[in-house]
Amino acid sequence: MTKSNQAVADMTKMKASGSKFLAVSALLAAALLTGCAAPRDNLTTGGIPDDYRQRHPIVVTEAEQYVDVPVATTDRRLTIAQRDLIRGFAATYISRASGPVYLMSPQGSANASAVSQLRGQVRAELASRGISTSKIVYASYAAAGGGDAAPIRLTFTGTTAVTTQCGQWPKDIGGGFDNQNYYNFGCAYQNNLAAQVANPEDFIAPRGMTPIDAARRNDAITEYRTYRTTLEQTNSSGF
Repeated sequence: MTKSNQAVADMTKMKASGSKFLAVSALLAAALLTGCAAPRDNLTTGGIPDDYRQRHPIVVTEAEQYVDVPVATTDRRLTIAQRDLIRGFAATYISRASGPVYLMSPQGSANASAVSQLRGQVRAELASRGISTSKIVYASYAAAGGGDAAPIRLTFTGTTAVTTQCGQWPKDIGGGFDNQNYYNFGCAYQNNLAAQVANPEDFIAPRGMTPIDAARRNDAITEYRTYRTTLEQTNSSGF
């Protein structure tokens, strides 16, 4: 065999060995990647299970609810604004409770004389809004620091919707790479929804449907049959 032929044979062997080496390397790399891969069921991003409704759930519970009616030292009769506060409180009580209503007057305040005159008017306003006078209980509380505008406080215990306290930051808002919302995310939304709902029990179960209005339904069907417009009429009118 000549030297040129020997060189060609050596190069052929080297190419074959290189191809085998590349093939083995590819197989090893694939095996390593397969060993590091997780089951497909666990291939979820960090944002999917991160639900603010679970971190800040709305809970229906029993809690004290109150409203303060401000009283000036010169007040002798309830103002329009004061009556509006009392009416709103009465509507909330009727929809959420049936126990006693406490009408609490401040003790030791500079406006004690005005409070004593308005207390009976507050009671009469509550009674005119459907609260039995037998459920209205007079009580008192100590005015903080002898304030000159201590309010008349109306309170009752009833069903209400609440959430966890907002404004908590257990960890750095910018730290981590888990692709999850920060802890306080969604708390304000949940808190506002709980405060604005008309009936807290709607969070537990839906209310039953009201009966249909047969007369109104009949009027709607009659109007549809009498004044309906067909496609042909629409096209002929030029629209």
